[in-house]
Amino acid sequence: MRKIIGAFLAMSLMLSCAIVTKGKDGKAGTAGEPGLKRKKGADGISGKLVKPEKTFFIDSNLVRKHLYTLAADDMEGRKSGTPGIEKAAVYIENEYKKIGLTTFNGLADYRQTFTFKNRRTKEDITSSNIIGVLEGKSKKDEYVIISAHYDHLGMKKSGEGDLIYNGANDDASGVTGLLVLAKYFKEMGNERTIVFASFTAEEMGLIGSTHFGKGIDADKFVAGINLEMIGKTPSFGPNTAWLTGFDRSDFGKIIQKNLEGTGYQLFPDPYKKFNLFFRSDNASLARLGVPSHTFSTTPIDVDPDYHKLTDEAETLNMTVITQTIQAVAKGTESIINGTDTPTRVIIK
Repeated sequence: MRKIIGAFLAMSLMLSCAIVTKGKDGKAGTAGEPGLKRKKGADGISGKLVKPEKTFFIDSNLVRKHLYTLAADDMEGRKSGTPGIEKAAVYIENEYKKIGLTTFNGLADYRQTFTFKNRRTKEDITSSNIIGVLEGKSKKDEYVIISAHYDHLGMKKSGEGDLIYNGANDDASGVTGLLVLAKYFKEMGNERTIVFASFTAEEMGLIGSTHFGKGIDADKFVAGINLEMIGKTPSFGPNTAWLTGFDRSDFGKIIQKNLEGTGYQLFPDPYKKFNLFFRSDNASLARLGVPSHTFSTTPIDVDPDYHKLTDEAETLNMTVITQTIQAVAKGTESIINGTDTPTRVIIK
């Protein structure tokens, strides 16, 4: 762990320093003063100041703030159609505003509100996807979606003791990642347009993301980055994550390439029997041909807290979440900036 933190600090120092060149007399220009106070070298050529690269490293305190807020008891388990999820929606909206995201596709605000029928109870439920946009620069008509679901299971109707399904890992951790990545790319810049979608009603059958998919031109979406349960150490060990549907496009291979040398590794989903590629919101876009995949870190086959009352913020590892968000940012950078375009997803 110390080696990885040291590597990140070293990278930060490297990226935050101005690059300077020497004249033939061997005197280097100093940061802000090319050619040593603009004095020329013996060849009459002054040193050049190269604009430093931007740096933005993930703040674990911000990660903690988002996670503990979204998984708090007063969110009442964030079940779609309840006052609890409304509190979560307002929180996400306010964070979008702070970051400076714009609205999506003609919406009056960040909400894409719709009514659907609960498949189990047959009752009508009105809820909202919360969507914000960072417009791209050179490729603003090409879209990358970063998504996570902000709903969970709500509360038990009766009983003693803890009755709240807080959903810290599932999926307050993913929404935390989405919010932090929105701030990250706002600072770092993006050539392609990024759509940040906090989906509702995932737990009721991917309803929010399915509704979103009905209103888009899927051909304009070049990639989908979905975050689901990123708060625990994977079976592969520290500084790793796994990706659903790895063999269905070359998205995962692009991420692996971009993570080379960072100390962080991405693996294919090891839980094939759970059919996880089709059980999270990435599937709604994948069915439209978008190379949309889910990042996760949780060993779901042995996780004691999945869909349990015990899925609380205290059970999660802030370092795991923070490093995973940083890895997703680095791993998807070439897709966000238009250097790489994943192959369209294969659905069989």
